[in-house]
Amino acid sequence: MKKIITLLTTVFIISVLAACGNGGSGGDEKELVVGASNVPHAEILEEAQPLLEEKGIKLEIEKLQDYVTPNKMLAAGELDANFFQHVPYMESQMEDNKSYDFENAGGVHIEPMGVYSQDYKSLDELPEGGTVIMSNSVGEHGRILSLLEKEGLIKLKEDVAKTDATVKDIAENPKNIKFKTDVEAGLLPKIYKNGEGEAVVINTNYAIDAGLDPQKDAIALEGSDSEYVNIVAVNKGHKDDEAIKTLVEVLQSKEIQDFINEEYNGAVVPVKE
Repeated sequence: MKKIITLLTTVFIISVLAACGNGGSGGDEKELVVGASNVPHAEILEEAQPLLEEKGIKLEIEKLQDYVTPNKMLAAGELDANFFQHVPYMESQMEDNKSYDFENAGGVHIEPMGVYSQDYKSLDELPEGGTVIMSNSVGEHGRILSLLEKEGLIKLKEDVAKTDATVKDIAENPKNIKFKTDVEAGLLPKIYKNGEGEAVVINTNYAIDAGLDPQKDAIALEGSDSEYVNIVAVNKGHKDDEAIKTLVEVLQSKEIQDFINEEYNGAVVPVKE
């Protein structure tokens, strides 16, 4: 009986030591859960995973296909960060949801906003009274309208900040264009493919995900000088967390910038911070 007890004790000690040994090898590894839209954000994060692994960070990617859930999950503590939005959108979300308290941990890339049409090759060709369909995300409206103003389709009031503009701030509309603004952003490619409206304004991530090539298919495309840089967003007070800083450094690294340039051929543009 003594031998059995001694044997069991030895086995227990060995098991404990083995467990401690395993904890020592992986104990320093940090885990990050980041919410992201499929294209290009999740794809970029997937490319970054092995680079982060080398730095002792295990990255779990939560793929999300709308613009509301990622911030809800971040605020609830279900994500360490999200990667899908730009600063004007984040600020508008915090304005609308007083419980949100986010901050920008770093910019990664720009996704030029594009205008698509089944029937017309330029905004100049749009007919009198035609309809332009755009996202129901008010935080995007200023960006969209600024693009349409730059292309000469409309003119905004001079005393309105471009990022805050809405359709109510259109001062001149020579073609009496109608604006449909109640469509969820993820449905815009389907709306376009169904031939609804004369033109549809689509975010590049959704356009690429639907098989569109912004460089070839868009009849108007935002320039690479856009201020709407896609960022890694975190809850206030966490942008200087070591794991978050490492995540941003990797996403801004030459390896990831080269991947973005090669993979998306100008439809997604990396930024240097």
